[in-house]
Amino acid sequence: MIINNLKLENFRNLERAEVSAHPRLNVFFGPNGAGKTSILEGLVVLSRGRSFRTSSAAELVGRSASTFRIFARGEDDAGTPRRLGLERSGKRWRGRMNGRDLSQLSELTRCLPIILVEPDSHLLVSGSPEVRRKFLDWGMFHVKHELLDAWRRYSVALKQRNAALRLRQNDVLEPLETILAAQGTRLSDLRHEHCSAIASGVRPMLEQLNAELADIHLEYQQGWSGASLLEALERGRSRDLERGQTMAGPHRSDLSLKYGGIVARSKLSRGEQKLLAAALLLTQAELLSSLGERPVYLLDDLGSEFDQEHFERVLDRSLAGGAQVWLTGTRREGVSGDCTMFHVEQGRVAEMV
Repeated sequence: MIINNLKLENFRNLERAEVSAHPRLNVFFGPNGAGKTSILEGLVVLSRGRSFRTSSAAELVGRSASTFRIFARGEDDAGTPRRLGLERSGKRWRGRMNGRDLSQLSELTRCLPIILVEPDSHLLVSGSPEVRRKFLDWGMFHVKHELLDAWRRYSVALKQRNAALRLRQNDVLEPLETILAAQGTRLSDLRHEHCSAIASGVRPMLEQLNAELADIHLEYQQGWSGASLLEALERGRSRDLERGQTMAGPHRSDLSLKYGGIVARSKLSRGEQKLLAAALLLTQAELLSSLGERPVYLLDDLGSEFDQEHFERVLDRSLAGGAQVWLTGTRREGVSGDCTMFHVEQGRVAEMV
C-alpha cells in the first residue's frame, strides 16, 4: 500500500498532525522527544491495533481529550483507493475502512501491512521465542489467509485443555487432544513453510547488507518431540496434569537462529544482532512484495542504530522494491534523492520546502 495522507489527533504529544506523504521516501527529523517515532507508532497502531512501544493503550491518548484518532488515505498495489480509520475512547476501539465500520481490526492489518525496523528489533534475535513466533505469524497472516483460522482454533482448544488439566477432567482430555493436534499440526506446517521461505531469502540479503553474517542458519523448531503432536500430547499427559498446562505444541515453538553452528544471540554482538534482525524483516517484506502484498517500511532512528555504510545499505534495500519508506532521525544529513522532508518539534510536523 502507498499512503498519501496521514492524520493523527490527540495521539501521544501530537495534538493534531497531518502528513502529505511522498510515494517513495518520507524523512522525519528533529530532536529527541519531538514526536517523530509517534508518527510511525500511529501507523503501527492503525495497522495492528497495538503499539510497539507500550502495552498500555491508555498511554497513547494525548492530553487534549479522552479519545485519539488516526486516519490514512492511500491506494493498494492495484491502484484501488483506501480510506482507513481507527479511534480509541476509553476501552472502546472503532475501526473503519472506506466509510464502513469494521467488526474485526484484523481487516486493517490485512489492508495495511507494516514492516518495522526499530531500536528493539534485535529482540528478534536475542529475545524470547514468543517474539520470533509473532514474526512468523505476521508473515503467514499476509501470505496464507488460513493462518488466522488455524491460530484461533488452536488457541481455543489449548485453553480448554489447560482448564481440563487444572480441574483434572481426564474424560475430556482425549477428544480435546484430537482437536488440538489437528489444529496445532496445521498451524505448525504453515509456520514451517514460511520459515523455509525466509531461510532461502535471508542469506542473499545478508550478503548485501553484511557478507560476514551470511553464514546464518534458520530452522523451525515445532515445539514437541517426535513426528506426531497427538502422540506427544498423549505421552505427556501425566506430566501436563502435574503442571496444569500443556507442554507440547506450536505455542512452544521457536525459530532457531545459528551463526557458524552457534546460537546467534550468544555469538553475535548487539550491532550484529540488529543487522541480522533487519535482514530478517526486509527478507519477509520482499517475500510479501513478491506475492503482491507490498508493505510500508517504517525505519525508526535508523541512523543511530547503524554506521553510515550500513545505514545506506539498509535504506537502499528498503527502497529497491518500490515500496514506500518512512524514516526518522535526529538529523537530515545522510539522505538525498527524491524524498519529502519533515521537521518535527514539540509535537508539530512541518514539511520542508
